[in-house]
Amino acid sequence: MKKILALVLLLATVSALKTFAIKILHGPYLQNVYQTEATFVWISDKPSVGWVEMAPNDGTNFYSYDRPKYFDTQIGVKRTDSIHVVRITGLKPGVTYRYRVFSQEVVKHDHAYVQYGKVASTNVYRERPLTFKTLEETKSDISFVVVNDVHARKDVITPLMKYADYENRDLIFFNGDMVSIVNRGEDFFTGFMDECISLFAKNKSPYYVRGNHETRGEFATHFQDYFNPRQPHLYFTMHLGPVYFINLDTGEDKPDNDIEYAGITDYDQYRTEQAEWLKTVKEDPLFKAAKFRIVIAHMPTTISKNEWHGPVDCLNKFTPILNDMDIDLMICGHVHRDLYYEPNEVVKYPVLVNSNMGSVEVNTHGDSFEAVIRHLNGKVFSKREFRVK
Repeated sequence: MKKILALVLLLATVSALKTFAIKILHGPYLQNVYQTEATFVWISDKPSVGWVEMAPNDGTNFYSYDRPKYFDTQIGVKRTDSIHVVRITGLKPGVTYRYRVFSQEVVKHDHAYVQYGKVASTNVYRERPLTFKTLEETKSDISFVVVNDVHARKDVITPLMKYADYENRDLIFFNGDMVSIVNRGEDFFTGFMDECISLFAKNKSPYYVRGNHETRGEFATHFQDYFNPRQPHLYFTMHLGPVYFINLDTGEDKPDNDIEYAGITDYDQYRTEQAEWLKTVKEDPLFKAAKFRIVIAHMPTTISKNEWHGPVDCLNKFTPILNDMDIDLMICGHVHRDLYYEPNEVVKYPVLVNSNMGSVEVNTHGDSFEAVIRHLNGKVFSKREFRVK
């Protein structure tokens, strides 16, 4: 009887230990890696505090020194959450760093008393530490790839990326509608992001330009908890080598009062605010000095009698400003077809539209750049060259 009781107690103890173990469910993955900063995101299965430890890529063992810790904080307080975001600034351009992430469970927080539980972390003991490289300050030529309209077809991520030679690309952009609806945070990961993390996102940041489908679902307002976190807007600019990127958030495609939105959207005003921001971009010295200026936006600003409200609003609000900015190319998605529009009297810049079955590969070469659309079967659909005006 005593042996049976002891066995029961042992099993209960083991079960309790398993219950209280904390795990990293998704990630880590990188966001907003620029010349002097990087952001790290990961998801734990229990409320916890999180931090990043970082080390130079100098050949020393990760355990050689007490590596600096960067905590997930808000207004000076370590956040207790299951989603962790750490933004690190003051980095050096073009430098490779090693890192690992930690989550320590917060079992109880009662007034000034905090009871901490177990710790989960990425492995630097039996595995190589994770690495990433900041963007270079100066680079004569660059290459990047754009994918869009995956709509939670996670199985297309790997072939799209491999045919696009993602390992040798400087930048990877998601140009919207990577999922069809967001009812919970898990939708991002089961839809496409787990596959991206496994393939590249632990070491190379995807730059996410939101589409209209990411605006749908009860969890849509939490988009920035996962992508472009700790940034002022979902629309943003960045530069690398000869290219200055303007990344626009084109919002929804139907009128705000459409029954599908149940009265919760205000994208007309959002696009108006964004247009005011866009006017300030052309004053950026980096924009003025750029050899090439490329816009990445989910919905194309083109002319069509059958066009829906969202693209028309973008055309009316963004295009007059862009027409005055010597834009070399706008890259879009949304319509699930491969299209190309030459500049005209209304839209004075070329618009390249990628379907939901391919990727756009761009390579700069001196005074020109080439844009290639490659389909899921690996075959080139189109190839166009653009030169300095």
